[in-house]
Parts: sequence; structure tokens; C-alpha cells
Amino acid sequence: MLQLSWIEELKTRYKSGENVIFLLNGNVNDLFPWYNEDTQACEFCSLNTYLRRMLDGKKDLIVDFNLSEGFQIFPKKETASGVWLEKKMVALNAIGPSVYRSFQELDKFIQDASQDVALLLNYCETILPDQSIHSMREEERSSLIKVLQWTQDPDLAASNNIIILSTEHLSMVHRRFLASSQVAVINIPLPSTDIVCEFLSQHEKQYQKVEFAMEAQRFAEMCGGLTLMQIQGILKRATQANLRVDFSLINDRKKKIVEQECQGLVEFVAPKHNFDHVGGADELKKELLRVADAIKKGRTSQVPMGMLFVGPMGTGKTYIAEAFAGESGLTCIKLKNFREKWVGSTESNFEKILQVVKALGNVLLIIDEADRSLSAGGGDGGVDSRVIAKLKEFMSNTAHRGRIVVVMMTNRPDKIDIDLKRPGRLDSKIPFFLPDDEETCLAILKAQVRKHQVVIEPDIDWDGIKWGLKGYTAAEIEAVLLGAVRFAVQETDSDSPLVETTHLERAIEDVVPTRDYHMIEYMEMLAVFESSSKSMLPEKYRDLDAHAIQETLDVMRRRLGSRV
Repeated sequence: MLQLSWIEELKTRYKSGENVIFLLNGNVNDLFPWYNEDTQACEFCSLNTYLRRMLDGKKDLIVDFNLSEGFQIFPKKETASGVWLEKKMVALNAIGPSVYRSFQELDKFIQDASQDVALLLNYCETILPDQSIHSMREEERSSLIKVLQWTQDPDLAASNNIIILSTEHLSMVHRRFLASSQVAVINIPLPSTDIVCEFLSQHEKQYQKVEFAMEAQRFAEMCGGLTLMQIQGILKRATQANLRVDFSLINDRKKKIVEQECQGLVEFVAPKHNFDHVGGADELKKELLRVADAIKKGRTSQVPMGMLFVGPMGTGKTYIAEAFAGESGLTCIKLKNFREKWVGSTESNFEKILQVVKALGNVLLIIDEADRSLSAGGGDGGVDSRVIAKLKEFMSNTAHRGRIVVVMMTNRPDKIDIDLKRPGRLDSKIPFFLPDDEETCLAILKAQVRKHQVVIEPDIDWDGIKWGLKGYTAAEIEAVLLGAVRFAVQETDSDSPLVETTHLERAIEDVVPTRDYHMIEYMEMLAVFESSSKSMLPEKYRDLDAHAIQETLDVMRRRLGSRV
């Protein structure tokens, strides 16, 4: 029989008398395995059905309540009739939609010493929303106060009653309720591989027409990060469309399901290039290849918890991060805009993202423009601070080492919370710089030729071209190549033109490199200051000590003034 860790924790806390009020959160809208002793089989049911079956026969009365459906009462069989219950039913039916009157009646159930009651409150974020007391209506405040009174009631704590609330996102539940030590907050994780395998075995007849390209255990591992409801959807689709369940089908459906579940909060990135398409940056690539090799071989102690890519814009931070994903084999997810104007929505969105990343495992989480997306400038009611606190907690979890690598990218690391950048969260800080010599510029150009599969004339004058690329960023060098292709297309009217030396020379003259030299120098010096390894610095910066770097940065800040 399958053991659920969260239900074992609930039972232990309740039987020991430690708690009688529980708040279940996380994967509360899924299916759960219940062992039916009569049929000697495992059945899968909703959370509420599971809890009712677990409590059936142990409590005189089970009261199931949510705002939409109101009350459902499940008495113990031997007390299923009687004047007391009939009076309760009449009273409940007369309440209507009033939240406050509902809580008054619920309180009567709890306070009735003659009955052992189990109270199930679903979607508790609709009953106890995380709002300011001043913005709540009178009924909402009264309901909150009543629940808080439960957490402080010694008679309730000493009784045989139990109150179980459920919500998908903790961030949407009122923080005063969450702060009570009398409330046991228990997370329900996504299904384990054992549960998925059991689900498959119980539904084998239903999906016997489905052809699997893998064993059940491997299928369960591939479905990591999905709920049983979502896995059921994949199997139903395969049955209806007569599709073979292979790796590509699972990955495709998994990508669409997770993106839909996260409502545009994340983007799956399928890397189309690796380090063969990256020119120059030899020390940088050497370090990232070492990390990728450690990931592949399971040497988790050699994998950083997180990496900070820091340097001026256009130096290829995002491009190299995606190439690293291709080399390491990690699933690449890019964080998108998760902020909303509604109270609690931003924290709820971010919590959802972290849950998905944790469940998927083997993930490279890319946070671009980290100085903006993770700012904590204030004026937002503390939302930014709470988001950063959640991320700090997530990144400090050593259980993620080797499975989840967070890569932050920024050109302004001085605007990122200093505690977020400490070792143990961002272990490796990798600096990016503009190409400092013509040979590096040429190597980047040739790498871009391979990436875009551009046809170049055999006797092209590389030596003459490389001198014109000095001062260009990696992004601008790519723009030069694409500009040359455009000129070649205009001349030949061909979809696959032959790019000649003259086309590249025209493109070099046409593309204007970055002219904000003072800001570029400042961003490069910030990269020097943040770098965790001298070997990845250009020769001219390696002998600078921390004091000299700090003095240089102070001079640059005074020169740039309000721009920094």
C-alpha cells in the first residue's frame, strides 16, 4: 500500500495532540491513491473524497464547506438520523450565501462538546484572503476573527475535533492565520514515480490500446512535474488519436501543459546551438563545460547552486546560457513576467513557478535582466522583498544541487540584493566582456557563420575583415553577418546567397557599434568586481586588487552621476 508522506505527517501531529488545525497547500487539486479494503484495490479520488474516507467512522460528523456549494454533512452511520442532525440541516439550509453566518454555524459544530467533528474548508483563500484588514468587508473581518479565535481556543486544542483547510497557494491566504503556531502548514507534493506507476497499473485496461515506447518506471520519471490529472490527459489523448507514447510526445505535451499551468509565467527554451557556435571566451567556456560534465556524471558537489552572468549588454550572456543548456542536457526554462497588480497574485505566481521547477528537476532556470525582475526598491507593499525572500529560500536548498541550476544575467549586479549573490546561492560569478582583440572578434564571426549556416566564398579575406570588427560587441558582430547576408540577397535575389568579402565590408560600415563608452567601461568594471575567478578575466584586469577596483568604480560613478 502506498504511503503518502503528507498524510502521515498530518496523522502524527493530530494523534500527538500537537495540532488540530491543518492547512494543506500545493497539489490539492489532483487525484490521490486510496486503498479500498473491501475490493482489495487502490482507487484514485479527489482530496476531499480521500479525507472523508480517511475520517469516516472516526468522527461523529464530517462537515464539508466551500463558498460555492455551501455545506455538505456526512454523519457517522449509527448517528445518521435524529432530531439534532435535522435541526442542523434546517439551520444550514437557511443560511444562504452569508459567509459570516456560515462561520457562526460552523463554530456551533466545533463548540458542541457532545460531538467529535471534522471540518473541511476548501479554497480557504476565498474565505481568508490575504488582504489588509482595512480593505475587508465587515463579514470578511468577522470570519477572519472567528478563525483566529479557533487558533487561540484551548478547549478546541484539547478536543477530538479536527479542522482541515486547503489552498493551492499559501501566498493567497491571510498572513495572520499563517503566522499562528497552532496551524500546521503541510505541503502536498506532486505525485512520485511510485504513485504514477500505481496509477498506470490501476488504469491498464482503460489504456490497453496505448503503445508505450518505454517501461512504466521510465514513463513515470519522464512525467515528473505533472499531476495525475495531467498525465491522465496525455493518456486519453494518446488513446483517442492512436498516438505512440514516446519521449517526444511526453516532452511536447509536458511543455504545453506546464506553460499553460504557469499562464505565460515561464518559457521553455529549446537550445539550437552549443559551444561550437560560440567564438572566443575560451576560459569561460572551459569553466561551463566543466560544470556541464559534472552534471552529466552526477558529481553534484562540483555543480554550483547558481551562476551569475555579469557584463555589458550585447556580450552574449543569454546566448551562452542557452548553449550551456544544450551542453548540460538540462531542461531550459526562462522566467517571464510574473508580476500582477492584484494583491497576492505576484507572490502566488512566483510560488507556482518554483513549485514547477522543483517538480521537474534537471532544470536550468534562466532569470534575464535580474536587476529589474528581482528589484527590491520598495513602494510595492513589500511584494519585491517577499519574492526575493522566497527565491533565497529556494536557492539555499542544498537538495537542489546538481538538479536545478539558477542562472541570473545582468549588466548591473550592484542593483541585486547582496545576500542573493553570496556563495551557497550564486556560487559562480562569470564575467563577460567586449572582445578585446581582433582574433576574438573573428572567432565570434566564424561561430556565427556556423550557427546561421551562411555560405561564404572560399577565398574570403578574413584578415582584412577582422580589423574592422574591433570595438563591436558579440551581438553587433552577429548583426554584421546578417547585414552581409541581406546585401548578398539584394544582389543575387537568392534565398541562399554566397556572402563575399565586399558584403561583409559593407555591413561593417553600415552597423554602428555602441558609443556609450563610459557606461560600457563601468559595466565591465562591475563584472571584474563580481568575478569569482581571476582566470576568466582579461589580462589587463588580473593584477587589480579589490581596493583598486573599488576606487575605479567610485570614480566612474561620479562621472556618470544620476545615470547609475
